[in-house]
Amino acid sequence: MKIGILGCGRMGGKLGVLFAHAGHEVIFSYSRRQAKLDDLTHQAGARASTGTPAEAANGADAILLAVYWSQLEDVLRQAGDLSGKVVLTCCVPLDPSDTQLVIAHMQSGAEALARRIPQAKVVAAFQTVPSEAFFDVFAARGRPERPNVVYCSNDAEARAVAASLIGDVGFDPVDAGPLHVARYIEPFAMLTAQLAYAPGVNPKLTYRFERYG
Repeated sequence: MKIGILGCGRMGGKLGVLFAHAGHEVIFSYSRRQAKLDDLTHQAGARASTGTPAEAANGADAILLAVYWSQLEDVLRQAGDLSGKVVLTCCVPLDPSDTQLVIAHMQSGAEALARRIPQAKVVAAFQTVPSEAFFDVFAARGRPERPNVVYCSNDAEARAVAASLIGDVGFDPVDAGPLHVARYIEPFAMLTAQLAYAPGVNPKLTYRFERYG
């Protein structure tokens, strides 16, 4: 699968590297520093390259959107037409201080994104696990009980792509239903961040749902 990465911070950079290690073709884009993109490409190996957001989106089978909420309009403008594209968003709609949701309760950031790019196939995924855990989860991906990642979308193709990529990174995917469920997922991401980044704790936090009876 060809995957365009729009935003190469902690989430986008690490996931892009792991997607490449899992066998996908990855294009890194949208960073203030070309050196950062080059370093990620080096970490990812021969299946990775760098480009502009438009180049990352063009021809991609899937796009990972991983930017601060305040950067959303800028990166979408640079990416161009995303009609028909599967767009995985791990964005959480936070204020500039990263402490409060600016969209919540009756709406979600994922739904706002879907309205912004109505011809794309939006799926919310990956935002509920701190990026610090990704490489360890990938290294342990062969174990029988793996941590979960929840995802949601209104589109069957987007759900299938998300489930496949979540599995490739080493998680067990949990289909949480249609895109409006992101109204619950995004606050859950705030909870996992609160637990992961509390003073003096290990941020490599994961979760797993279990059914009994």
